[in-house]
Amino acid sequence: MIRWRPLILLPGLLLLPIAAEARAYPPLFNSKEFANQGIRKFPKWSDMLGRWHNAAPCEGETCTTDGWADLLEELRNADRMTRIKEVNRFFNGERYIVDMKNWGIEDYWATPYQFLKMDGDCEDYAIAKFMALKELGIPVEDMRVLALRDLNLDVGHAVLIVYDGDTPLLLDNQIKSVVPANSVKHYLPIFSLSETGWWLHRR
Repeated sequence: MIRWRPLILLPGLLLLPIAAEARAYPPLFNSKEFANQGIRKFPKWSDMLGRWHNAAPCEGETCTTDGWADLLEELRNADRMTRIKEVNRFFNGERYIVDMKNWGIEDYWATPYQFLKMDGDCEDYAIAKFMALKELGIPVEDMRVLALRDLNLDVGHAVLIVYDGDTPLLLDNQIKSVVPANSVKHYLPIFSLSETGWWLHRR
């Protein structure tokens, strides 16, 4: 379950949105979005990126590469939609485990190698899918990790959004298949993240 503490730091920034990417994006869940450069206000995300970009293949108590290379090799020559669907299916096969049980803290953002070994919670699914699809050639500007509110359960949640032209696709550990994001009506977007910027969402 994702926590919302980063938002406490943001109010002073909300009046001054800066373009995080040059392209225009279709709305997510009927929200209006405001783009901002930089990710330093999201230390769990930036810390995970640093650990991942410096990660060496590992086998240990808290990380493994088992299955990673085979997945990438299997999908390397597949068409774009097959890559998206199969990456979603593969990582949705991992178990959901809360961070307190796994790491002894309330909110820890794991690298894909840690997720493969330890399983994880919602943002860990989204992160692993993001990084696998990046390795498979999906442009990073077509993907975001989206933090949202599940209005049915009244809890925080995180998913991966992949843009297919003008259609944002939802890769969600709570939904078996890849579906158009805007077909889901009980999600309230809060903010989304790329490797270089973030977006505030307001409905």
